[in-house]
Amino acid sequence: MSMSFTMRKRNILITGPPGIGKTTLIKRISYDLQYLNPAGFYTEEIRVKGIRKGFSLVSFDGRRGMLSHTDITSRYRVGKYGVDIVAFDDFLGHIAFSRPDTGVIIIDEIGKMECISDRFKKLLKTILEQEKPIIATIASKGVGIIAEIKKRDDVELYLMTQNNRHSLLQEIPRLVHP
Repeated sequence: MSMSFTMRKRNILITGPPGIGKTTLIKRISYDLQYLNPAGFYTEEIRVKGIRKGFSLVSFDGRRGMLSHTDITSRYRVGKYGVDIVAFDDFLGHIAFSRPDTGVIIIDEIGKMECISDRFKKLLKTILEQEKPIIATIASKGVGIIAEIKKRDDVELYLMTQNNRHSLLQEIPRLVHP
């Protein structure tokens, strides 16, 4: 029997407190796994004069989009941020999650803002069932799909701390492609 049939698929989730470095870790891992042609995105804070005003999206092929901003008027809100679901859904539609040459899917993050989108939630369910490994950050708290994903038996959940930030950078890419 070949190794691919005996090995269990890994969906690697990283959680931890805000500001611990999850996005930085995801960006570095995506760089280290370039040879696997990663598909996905990460979030960036939008700051004006040092004050966080929202979050933008950046795909690994360089596309940019808007997720949320204090100036967005939307019926979808998380805290002080209006969430632009239409822009987020459009952004997701341009990412090559299921292309044959995509070897790993990387998502930053599975959080409250992102999970307002029905398209994102449906996408998560689809990609979690694919053969491709997934590396994603996930909110430390959350109900619904956030809690459901953490309970899956094909998921390994890592709590990022000050003590393991650097070791995760070595450990996680090896789990995807030993």
